[in-house]
Amino acid sequence: MEQLGVLPYVLLGVGVLCGLIFFHRALRKLLHFLLRMAASLGILALFSSVGSAIGVTLGVNFLNAFVMALLGAPGFGLLLMVRWAFLQ
Repeated sequence: MEQLGVLPYVLLGVGVLCGLIFFHRALRKLLHFLLRMAASLGILALFSSVGSAIGVTLGVNFLNAFVMALLGAPGFGLLLMVRWAFLQ
């Protein structure tokens, strides 16, 4: 009777393993994007400290990091242009 209590956990483990195998590529892309977003947050934080000295600032937030992670360096330029356009 006690081994019957283990069966749902074994089935759950097998199901999770099958899910990881099935969604391997999607999870890998998601992890890659999250790493790019974390790097973008770091770059925004560095630019925030340096940019204030030259008079250009960008907010360190997840929306800006998302744009930079999605578009890369052109995204950084886009954020700067949008900031400039709304300040003029």
